Amino acid sequence: MDKFANSAWFMRIVAFALAALLFISVNFEMESDKKSLGLSTAPENGTETIENVPVEVYYDRENLVVSGVPETVDVTLKGAKSLLINAKSQRDFKVYVDLSDPEISMGDRSVTFKISDLNEKLVATIDPEYAEVNVQERMTKEFKVDAEYNSSLLEEGYTAGQPTVNPEIVKITGAKDVIEQISYVKANLEIRKGLNETVNGQATVKALDRDLNKLDVTIEPASVAVSLKVSIPSKKVSIEPKQTGKAKAGVRIKSISVDPKEVTLYGQEKALDKINALYLPVNISKVDGDTEMELDLSKPESVQKMSSSKATVKIRTEKINVDDEEEKEEEKEVEEVIVDEEETVKEEEPETIESKTFTNLKIIPVGKQDNQEVKLENDVTNITLNGKAEDLKRISKDNISLTVDVSNLDEGQHDVELAVKVPAGVTWELDSKRVAVSVSLSPKEEDT
Repeated sequence: MDKFANSAWFMRIVAFALAALLFISVNFEMESDKKSLGLSTAPENGTETIENVPVEVYYDRENLVVSGVPETVDVTLKGAKSLLINAKSQRDFKVYVDLSDPEISMGDRSVTFKISDLNEKLVATIDPEYAEVNVQERMTKEFKVDAEYNSSLLEEGYTAGQPTVNPEIVKITGAKDVIEQISYVKANLEIRKGLNETVNGQATVKALDRDLNKLDVTIEPASVAVSLKVSIPSKKVSIEPKQTGKAKAGVRIKSISVDPKEVTLYGQEKALDKINALYLPVNISKVDGDTEMELDLSKPESVQKMSSSKATVKIRTEKINVDDEEEKEEEKEVEEVIVDEEETVKEEEPETIESKTFTNLKIIPVGKQDNQEVKLENDVTNITLNGKAEDLKRISKDNISLTVDVSNLDEGQHDVELAVKVPAGVTWELDSKRVAVSVSLSPKEEDT
């Protein structure tokens, strides 16, 4: 036995056995480490959908306009889960449409989405697979901007001038066929209800077709500065004291003066034209000597506001002997003359005509044919009625009719006069007697 243990073959066998055990032990530990780290010799596969992946479009941006390409798509990836997790978190791949061919023709076409910079071990599916795009020649043209606002939001009595725009000219870029559809370039100034002061603001510019549909174009600049001057007509009239009541016995009124002598009235111009003076009633029945008092000025109903709401009245008097029959008689005669003069003035005073304004009245198109599509640029307006106070009180919006006849209008833009119906006994005034009407015609069905 000792001889065999000391032989060379015994040593070789023992060494081989130890090497085999060591190899097995090392491989077992490596497999254990892989499992503890979540690693496997056979990778685990999966599927991930990445939503809202941006789409890039490659084309000649200086000379062409491409429309119809969606901004984002959804990408579904299949492959090893470790690769999927990295792709979803990093999003380092790109989805694109390639229209960079210089020989590309104009018009409609279907193009497939492509993907780049994606790990080659992953399989990608794009939803949708393709897009219907339109390729057009790029065109830039200058247009004048028209500012607009809702005049019905102005405070009653106030007026606005023509809005000014800066800059007045904008450059609009888009597909040639879209540029040719532009009929209006508008900048709508947003104002608040009850506006009573000048407004300076920014307004977004919009390009519209003849049916007032917004067009997909690029406008430079995208917004413009709009200034709208708002004011109210004014008129200065004298304040005239009007004596009321009877003076006490033994007191004679020598004079009545008022301070200030004038007041400024603000309101609609047609209402101010009818006012020449503001009368201030002064009751003298309790006056027994020189007096100074402050009285309220009564604002006429048709006036929006006044520069002053109060006035100071100074009354100068003198004492008289009530036992003097001659003086009594003279006083009586004077009173009779004053009464006669007041009655004469009353008889000569014309009957008062007042005004009443109705805002945001609906304009109704009449005579519309079956194949007509009608749009009004502004389908509401204001109307002012003038007449006797008792007649105006009985009138409401339901008694007023504003219509526009479209029965004989051809396709296109028209400036049509409004037809107005109001109750008898009053006259009317409109902010504008005409309205812009856009008419489009649908094809008539042929008889079969």
